[in-house]
Order: sequence, then C-alpha cells, then structure tokens
Amino acid sequence: MSEHLVSIIMPVYGVEDYVGRAIESLQNQTYQNWELFAVDDGSKDKSGEVCDAYAAKDSRIIVIHKENGGAPSARNVAIDKAKGKYFYFMDPDDFTEPTMLTDMVAAAEENNAQVVVSGYYIDTYYSDTEKYTQEQGVPGKVYKSQQEFREDAYRLFDQNLLYTPWNKLFLGDYIRDNKLYFPNTFWDDFPFNLSVFYDVERVVVIPGKYYHFIRQRAESETAKYRSNMYEKREEEHEWMCAVYKHWGIDDEHSREFLARRYIERVIGCIENITNKNCTLSYKEKIAEIKKIISNEKVAPLLKTMVPQSTYMKIMLIPIKMKSAPLTHLEGTVISKVKTGNVKLFAKLKSNR
Repeated sequence: MSEHLVSIIMPVYGVEDYVGRAIESLQNQTYQNWELFAVDDGSKDKSGEVCDAYAAKDSRIIVIHKENGGAPSARNVAIDKAKGKYFYFMDPDDFTEPTMLTDMVAAAEENNAQVVVSGYYIDTYYSDTEKYTQEQGVPGKVYKSQQEFREDAYRLFDQNLLYTPWNKLFLGDYIRDNKLYFPNTFWDDFPFNLSVFYDVERVVVIPGKYYHFIRQRAESETAKYRSNMYEKREEEHEWMCAVYKHWGIDDEHSREFLARRYIERVIGCIENITNKNCTLSYKEKIAEIKKIISNEKVAPLLKTMVPQSTYMKIMLIPIKMKSAPLTHLEGTVISKVKTGNVKLFAKLKSNR
C-alpha cells in the first residue's frame, strides 16, 4: 500500500497562525508516502513564508506562490501538477488525525474505490481554549453499485458527508480523466463534489472520523455576511435537483431530504439578512425576507419536509404564517445567539 502516492492539495491565504498546525498534522500521518502542494494564493501575511520554512525541511512539501485568485484557482493549479494515485484536499486552518490517510488508502485499495468518504469533527470554539465538538459520521458501507449509492445518497447528504472535499480520498485518474476542477465561485467545495458524484460508480464509506473542521476565525468564510447568499442558495438547490434528475432518483426519502435541505437554507438566508454586518435598512430587510418566504417553492416544500427537532418546528412557524416581520424577529434572535452564545448556537445547529 505504501507505494501509492497521495497528492495533498491545500490553498493557503491569510492563515499564518494556523497553517503550521495543518502541515504538522500531515507530517504526523502514519501513511508517509505523500506530496503536499501548499498553494500560497497571494497571502498578505506570512502564510507563504511559514509554508516555505516547512518545505525547506521536508522535500515532500511543494510551495507554489501565485497572485491572489481565490481558493478554487489555487486548488486547480495544484490539480494539474499532482502526480499521486490519490488526491486529498485540505483546508489550511484545520488539522487531521494521524491514521486518516492509512485508513482511507486501505479502503480505496481493498474496494477499488473512486471515492472514499469518512466522518469528521466540527470543533466550534467559544473561547480561546473551550470548544463544542460535533461528530459527523455513519457506519461504514461499500456500495455495490452506482444505483445503490444514488438511492442512499440522501442519508450521506443528511449527515453532511458529501458536501466537502476534506473528508474524502479521490482516485486521481477519476479526477484527471473527467477533467474535474473547482469552479471559480465562493463555496466552491459543493459544486466540485456534485461534479464528482454525478457519474461516480464506486464509493466506499468508512466509519472513522479523522478531520477537524475548525470554527474559530471571525474572518472565516462561514462567518461572513453575504449580500448574494439567497441567490447562491437558489442556484445550489437547482444543482441538487439536476443531480437527482440525472440519477433518476425520485423516492419519498430523497424528496423529503431535498425539501428539508431547501427550507433549512431559507432560514440560513434569513439569518444572513439579520447579520450585524448587513447594511440594509429595516424596510429593505423586510422586503428581502418577504421575497424569500413568498417564493413559490416554499409552501409545497414546507409540506414535504419533516422537521427533525422541536427547534426546527418552532423556526418554521413565522415562515408558514408568511409573516416577514416575525421571520425577521426570528432571524435577529438566531443572529444574536450565533454571536452571543456560540456554544448554544453550535448545539442547536447540530441538532436541528
């Protein structure tokens, strides 16, 4: 197994305090036959210099310095240079457990897999040292056919296992032969993964949890206010529907999942509007919220979805009433909890 090179790709920007930990977690892997492409995407801090220092002591680390073009362009530069049998994508402000690559490569080799999916941890810090850890994972499974995977995909989506690249090992030739690249957009992970799973045939899920996704930095992508979030979420929903149509999957479980996923993101868009960094006036916020909850998709999907918690049932009340002011109030409460009680918000989100 050790003969199989793993190409690790990591975009680097503005993470001088974190990227060293990420690199060291890779150096501590029990599987040692890897190459790391640390792509410095025009960092204004010392992130690139930190990577250079590690590369000077470890020949497996290749640092690429480029003008700022965003994480997708950074990843794509490395995809074209990677030589490994397998690809692994990592973010520079997270870290990994030591046996991750060993277990992933073993599962890929034993099952001739094109993609190996694993569990992971979400570590949400509510102080410098205290954190709430959410575990994501499902029992291991080797999908015997493309159809079996497609029929079961809603379960994996439901556990947030198919959206991100960093809990997966990809067969390099599958990426190369299908010319799969990260699209030039924010939140590029999701459309990349959809392109991977569009026609994938051999998928393996392993039960281990290895990756630590860190929610800590105020400037991280998940903490920002996005003026076009609603449009982005609408686009993502269309992508999901297109994938399921291509798969020919239209069973009750999958329909319910797609409906619930859409409504959960509607609530996220409402919270985004009430984010403290949103510059819209109260009147403009109400108008935006009214537009969202009046969308013709909302009412039928509310009927299709099955809330998974009392918390979610409560969240749906003002939306079902089609009351923009009450929905705004709800979003304001969510925003205040999100910023004022990070631990509580993490718990509520994980159990929604």
